[in-house]
This record gives sequence, structure tokens and C-alpha cells, in this order.
Amino acid sequence: MVLLHLPRTHISLSTHFSLFPKPKTPAFATATTRPPILTSALFSAPQSTLSASEPIPISELPEPQIEPPQEFETHIEIPLEKLFVPPETEVSYTDAGALSTRILKGSNILLSKYARNAQVEQAEFVKSSVRTEDCPSDSLPEFALVGRSNVGKSSLLNSLVRRKRLALTSKKPGKTQCINHFRINDSWYLVDLPGYGYAAAPQELRTDWVKFTKDYFLNRSTLVSVFLLIDASIPAKKIDLEYASWLGQNQIPMTLIFTKCDKRKKKRHGGKKAEENVQDFQELISGFFETVPPWIMTSSLTSQGRDEMLLHMAQLRNYWLKH
Repeated sequence: MVLLHLPRTHISLSTHFSLFPKPKTPAFATATTRPPILTSALFSAPQSTLSASEPIPISELPEPQIEPPQEFETHIEIPLEKLFVPPETEVSYTDAGALSTRILKGSNILLSKYARNAQVEQAEFVKSSVRTEDCPSDSLPEFALVGRSNVGKSSLLNSLVRRKRLALTSKKPGKTQCINHFRINDSWYLVDLPGYGYAAAPQELRTDWVKFTKDYFLNRSTLVSVFLLIDASIPAKKIDLEYASWLGQNQIPMTLIFTKCDKRKKKRHGGKKAEENVQDFQELISGFFETVPPWIMTSSLTSQGRDEMLLHMAQLRNYWLKH
């Protein structure tokens, strides 16, 4: 297990829906401010109501949804206080006391009324920048993807837009060296950021990447959320935990995206299932976060988590645009 001595950080859920600078006071209920019925440790309802729900269909998508093969199905029980509840989202129950509000499959995210227009109809590369001030100035909302250099970031981006080469992939990690903007539906951006933690990259390049990436996080007013990619096929890495902690300390909105969830390493080789590594990561960050960030399990190979990511981005984006 990776041990970190990091300051305890509070991330208000409101940071996922606010312009910079971020407010310190939550704009809506957190686990500590909800009514008592929402702060119980676990529901007494059937197991299936606490695990990730069935996929929410995106009716506008022209492509059929791809269900992961049975052996790739994930099942994680989620304590109620660790759910991500978007603002203006009603948490409802059945007569039997089970949670009836939908949870996006393979995540801790409740579906809100803002999850609309989630489909990707058009995607195009716009520009590469090495300074925040050189990024597009059209004020469209954007989501930044960042992670270790071999986490599968470009493959995930290509999977989201169903384009094999929108973002270049390479067997050599560290290919992305700029802030790359991709405009989606002429209305919002996916942003591909340089990977971190690739030791083979020159020290000067690594320093520059860190500098302009952090400047982008701190000063980009149109940033809706950072999607921090974590490799779920391996145990938690210290550098990922430190990166998550830095985002939290600086009140930067963050969603954890667990990649490679189709991989299953054999127990006799010391590996764990993806859902076990996801749970371990949650436990590790719980020591220095007061409110749990939203998270989604994904696989570029099977398209697991694709619809869920698009729906989550849609509800964050639509709330951000309204407010």
C-alpha cells in the first residue's frame, strides 16, 4: 500500500460547477449537510441499489451502445455518503426504502436533470498551445484529460468521440507535449494535456510540462472539470495520489477516471481486479479529502464507461452554462 503524509483537503462539490476563482462555501448539499437519512453509513436496501446501476441510454447517439463482456462487469458497493450528488438533484426512494435515483453504471455519480445533449456529433482538432493565454478564447466550456503518460489517455479520448485518430496514440508514452484543444459539436472542448511521470522524457521538458499544465489548471476560467485518469489495472501510484491531492488543495474541480478496467491480472502474480484497485484508491484518498470526488470506471477496449463519461460531462456542462 502506498502511504502519503498529505494535508487533509476539502473539495466542495460546488467547485464542479463554478467559474474561477472557486467559492469556499458549498453551493449545494454535501454529505455533512444533507438530511440525516442521507448520511447513514449504508442502505439496508438490496445490494443492487447500492452498486452501479444499469447504463443510462443516450437516446440521441446514432451508434449502438457497447456493453462490456460479462467477465468485465464490475460490482462495487457504494456507501451513500460517498455518492456524488449534482445540484438540484432529488434523491428519491422506493416504498421499500431503496434508492430509486439512478446511479451511472461503474461510478458513484447520480444522474441529474442536466444530463442532456450528451451525444458527440462532431469532433475536430483546433490547436495546440504551450501557454494558457494561447488557448482558444471563445469562452466555451472545457474538460481537461490528464494522467500518467501510459494511462491510455489518447485511446480514451478517441473512444469518447469514436474516432480512431482524433488524438494520436503511440506505444511510446509522453507523446502529448502541448495543451491540445478538440472542439465537440461546436459547443464545448475536450482538452488533452501532457502526461506526467514519464521518466524517459528530458528533465527540461518535464519541468515545462508541469509549469504550463499547472498554470492552465489555476488560470483557465472556462475549465469545468479536470478528468484525472488512473490506471485501474495496477495498484495505486504515489504520483497519482499526489496529483489528486494537489488538485484538491488548489480547489480545482476533479473527476477520477479509472482506465483499463477490462484488464484482469492473475492473483498468483500479485495482481488485483480493477474494482479492487479502484476501492483501494478511494480508501487512500479518503485520508486527505473530506468530500469524495466523482469517479467512473472505463475501458477504451470495451467502451465501458463511455456513455457514463458523456452523461457526466453533459450534466456538469449544462449546469455550468446555466449558472
